[in-house]
Amino acid sequence: MRTLRLIGTGGLISYRALFNWTTPSLFIGSLLAAPVFQLLFFVLLGRHTGTANDDFYILGNVVLSATGPCVTGGTMAIANERRFGTLGPVLLSPRSRLALWGGRAFPYIGNALLVMVFTLACATVLLGAAVPASALGPLSVALLSAALSGTAFGMVIGSIGLRVRNTLITANVTNTLLILLTGGVVPREHLPTWMDSLGEVLPLTHAIEAARACASGSSAFSVVRGPVLTELALCLAYALLAALLLRFFERSSVRGGTLDTV
Repeated sequence: MRTLRLIGTGGLISYRALFNWTTPSLFIGSLLAAPVFQLLFFVLLGRHTGTANDDFYILGNVVLSATGPCVTGGTMAIANERRFGTLGPVLLSPRSRLALWGGRAFPYIGNALLVMVFTLACATVLLGAAVPASALGPLSVALLSAALSGTAFGMVIGSIGLRVRNTLITANVTNTLLILLTGGVVPREHLPTWMDSLGEVLPLTHAIEAARACASGSSAFSVVRGPVLTELALCLAYALLAALLLRFFERSSVRGGTLDTV
């Protein structure tokens, strides 16, 4: 129970303290309005160029809307501890590092799900997107896998924040790469081979594939099982990498006395 309390309560307190979009106006503008405008831009661009139909851009951008809350959020969950001078006390805690850092991930996962659902709802109202009710179950699983892998990926970037000064620049560049390489707005078959191969190991790529598979209206979870399992495998790989990097940078930073250097 103490560990569960540390994960739940610690994660929520950290979210309130370290989340940069604390005012309603910033939250709405950064996390809710921005993805909707991105969605409208690419849908209208797609109509003009005839590259793909509306469903391609709608479902791709719905999943990509998670990049802000989970990739950038996962980065801030760790990097802002050092930025705001609270990293030292956190690392002095004798509690499990897995519980400390893992608890910080859950609010951002929930945030990502909220933003993706909101973006899909706006697409339904503004663009007439229609997801069959029978496909909502598989689509929910696809969106959850995107939130999980995106947050784990963000925490990999955030772990580097134990050593470097500004990881938000890295997170912003990464978000742009996710737009380009995951197939959300550019069909992967149009990408050079090396870019397509890189997209295979990035988060959100396979969740986007699973979300688009739901557009056919199939209610069978077997339709999304392959891409979702691949996305979850990437999530585990990124989570393990984040844990290893956190352990390495914590030990090396303690030896070098660089924990709270900003």
